[in-house]
Amino acid sequence: MIHGFIPPERFFAYLTWQEIDQMSDKKNTVVIQPIGAIEQHGYHLPLVVDSAISQGVLGKALNQLEDDIPAFAMPTLYYGKSNEHEGFAGTISLSANTLYSLIEETAISIYQAGFRKLILMNSHGGQPQIMEILGRDLHQKYPDFWVFPFFTWRVPNITNDLLTAEEIELGIHAGDAETSLMLALLPDRVKMDLAVKEYPRNLAPNSLLSMEGQLPFPWLTKDVSESGVMGDATVATKEKGDRILDSLAQGWVKVIKDVYNFQYEQTA
Repeated sequence: MIHGFIPPERFFAYLTWQEIDQMSDKKNTVVIQPIGAIEQHGYHLPLVVDSAISQGVLGKALNQLEDDIPAFAMPTLYYGKSNEHEGFAGTISLSANTLYSLIEETAISIYQAGFRKLILMNSHGGQPQIMEILGRDLHQKYPDFWVFPFFTWRVPNITNDLLTAEEIELGIHAGDAETSLMLALLPDRVKMDLAVKEYPRNLAPNSLLSMEGQLPFPWLTKDVSESGVMGDATVATKEKGDRILDSLAQGWVKVIKDVYNFQYEQTA
């Protein structure tokens, strides 16, 4: 069905215009836009990983959310800014300007319908900055509109407790965590017989520079990986994936409730 992992009663696109028009307390109702990408994830994972993670985690969270918390999921935005994966067949990438405009115009439509709280739930590491800039721009333009640019993996969760120190530092794409989570979400689409262990190559030891740390450098995947994997996919398991999914969903339940309860009195 079109709603995928999202519970149908929480799927925004299943509502009629009158149901939206007559909805009570729209200013506190939480609208969530899941955002992912269609990009390479090694030999063993499908292109849809980031999009599936956004929708899968959100769906499980919304199934656990109390009925009296009004929250609705938008249809997943599958395409993102994935130009770091250029040269790997199948990757589809939007420019930063296109992605910004697409989300901006979607958000303005949500605002015009009367909603005042929008979460951008992004699972692709190549585009958080776009959403952070957009969230502030929209709040400047519409002072009563709060756009929350959140990264799926940044809620409290146990993922790092299940990974090695090397994987925590360098397993940033199609490694243990993502592969395990996909074994929980879409096991039939994971080809574990093709999984590899490949950490980014040519990184200087003991350097302050990193791929996704405090001082990142502007890498392309083909600079650092032959397979497209940056991590150890060979050790992934469904058991770990189930635990990660449960933990992320619990974190997202708390985030959605916090956004619902968020009040900020503006000063003159």
